[in-house]
Amino acid sequence: MITLQGKWSLVTGASRGVGSHVSEGLAQLGSNVILHSRELSHTQALAAKMAKTGVKVVTVSGELSDQAQVDALLDSALKQAGQIDIVYNNAAIMTPYRENIWEVTAQDFRTSFEVNVISLARICYRLVPPMLGRKWGRVINVTSGIKEQPELSAYSISKAAVDKLVRDFVPKLAGSGVEMNLLDPGWLRTDLGGPKAPNDPSSVIPGALVPALLNNGESGRFFQAQDYAGLTLAQAVEKAGSIR
Repeated sequence: MITLQGKWSLVTGASRGVGSHVSEGLAQLGSNVILHSRELSHTQALAAKMAKTGVKVVTVSGELSDQAQVDALLDSALKQAGQIDIVYNNAAIMTPYRENIWEVTAQDFRTSFEVNVISLARICYRLVPPMLGRKWGRVINVTSGIKEQPELSAYSISKAAVDKLVRDFVPKLAGSGVEMNLLDPGWLRTDLGGPKAPNDPSSVIPGALVPALLNNGESGRFFQAQDYAGLTLAQAVEKAGSIR
């Protein structure tokens, strides 16, 4: 298990749910953290809490449906941190559940792809090249195990596009020291997952941290956080390292 001490991590959608748990987990491992949310006020309390662990914590804001704001938040993050070593592309939007599957709208697709795919890709394209130059980096793109629900096709297809993006980069990143992988947090009781979901958001730890801690040179893996629920972090990393 590698050390994250002193590295800088960017977590999008850090104000609550998966993002907040991942951010706190990274801080406990010694990583400095850049918290992203739509408004700076949304992460103010979390930043104050995390700063007590002794790491550096900065905040950035930006609406991910607006590419100019995506560029601006990255500018701000890099200005404050200097470099970004680890990225959790966690932020996403869930489009409306369409009872009539034939009424999924074009706007559902546009909005979903703008936030869940285009902005995610833009963040990767901005931050991965410097990682390649330093010969080290971790990109964890949050995906979904959702399937066979055409009522949510605009959302599920956007996540399938994220999966394809990651897998297409596998040969390009081989041997580079940079790893890009996928993380499915599971069905959680969050704003996105709804109150009927079976899992508490805290159950993503330690599994969500595993892709940042492995050092096996592999990209394109699909990690399911719930596979590691109830394990210690060391046990989770050992388990993931034994799977090929």
